[in-house]
Amino acid sequence: MEVRVERIGADGDGIAEMPDGVPLYLAATLPGETVRTQPLRKRGEGWAGQVEAVLAASPERADPPCPHFGTCGGCTLQHWQEAPYRAWKAGLLEAALRRAGTAAAIASLVPTPPGARRRMDFALRRQGTLVVVGLHAARAAEVVDLSACPVLHPELFALVAPLRAALRGLRLLRREGSAVVNLLESGADLLLRTDAEPDTADRTHLAAFSQAYGLCRISWARGTATPETLCLLRPPVTTLSGVAVRPPPGAFLQANHAGEAAIVAAVLAGLPEKLPARARVAELYAGCGTLTFALASRARVAAYEGDADSVTALRSAANAQGVPGRISVEQRDLARRPVTAADLAGFAAVVLDPPYGGAAAQIAQVAAARPKRVVYVSCNPVALARDAALLREAGYTVVSAVPIDQFLWSARLESVVVFSAA
Repeated sequence: MEVRVERIGADGDGIAEMPDGVPLYLAATLPGETVRTQPLRKRGEGWAGQVEAVLAASPERADPPCPHFGTCGGCTLQHWQEAPYRAWKAGLLEAALRRAGTAAAIASLVPTPPGARRRMDFALRRQGTLVVVGLHAARAAEVVDLSACPVLHPELFALVAPLRAALRGLRLLRREGSAVVNLLESGADLLLRTDAEPDTADRTHLAAFSQAYGLCRISWARGTATPETLCLLRPPVTTLSGVAVRPPPGAFLQANHAGEAAIVAAVLAGLPEKLPARARVAELYAGCGTLTFALASRARVAAYEGDADSVTALRSAANAQGVPGRISVEQRDLARRPVTAADLAGFAAVVLDPPYGGAAAQIAQVAAARPKRVVYVSCNPVALARDAALLREAGYTVVSAVPIDQFLWSARLESVVVFSAA
């Protein structure tokens, strides 16, 4: 059938309508384009289609910079020119707040450049005598073997081919696994999660690999088990707001430095303008301290985090910095045991940076505590809309909303939204 693409959906696909009005999702298309397509399979309330030909292309179409575009699931919007792409991304935040029943002026989208991503979770597959190192195809189990990646920092991409070659001779990878790599100030930090134990030869080869390519640390775990360090060339160190932190293997870090700086700036700008000398801020989902040390420059911080290794890293860095009196750290699973409204009483502000699923269990307690300011860092507009609706019902209004393009050419959006109690 021939259809006209009406808009770009939340996952980055073009959306058209079939003759019966059922939505048809079409990858790598743009609004206004006419395409010949064939519906392939059910997807939600509609169908996913395969584009056989673009019959009338949009004037906003651009040449994708990556040879894997269209097969790799990492980027979905490389075919769109910069101006409309940025407008659509900022519109994701506007739409989320509108669904929450609130409205605010949306700041200009903060861009991040190509070649800046410092963290990647690669999929690993053994296929006969070969090993595939890459990313999953869109909505598929297939792994695309990467020969290029314009979003990844060159130092990290330079490890892909050597890692692929090294894994071929290692026993620790039988069928599949993953490789999480963080680029730290001390070098690349690699965590391998595989389906078999490393033998003595594997450990020797990985130590040699670390030496040859300057990795600061290589860790390993079977499946989801706690990682063990296989080789340590030098201590893994990253700097967060001027403080040296030793993150655990595979630690969550913001995707790139520009995005991290934009998040920190927006969070600090969202705090009450005049904080008393002994003012306290509660930080929920603190991680290793991406926001903690910046917040400590303005107030005393009570940081809560569920991951034990991240708590250890954050507490150690705070002690080494000589600011334990300004930063308290508590390990707490905020999904199962949220910080209560009573616990949050007396805080001048609450800052939260929840995972992709949002803060469903925690946000109700925050709303009940009614701090003057709530600063919400989001990586998922859908979860943001749900949690923002609860804050609106509790009498909060949005005073600022900053969209940040942490994940270039993808449908994902980072944002910082500041809520003020009425």
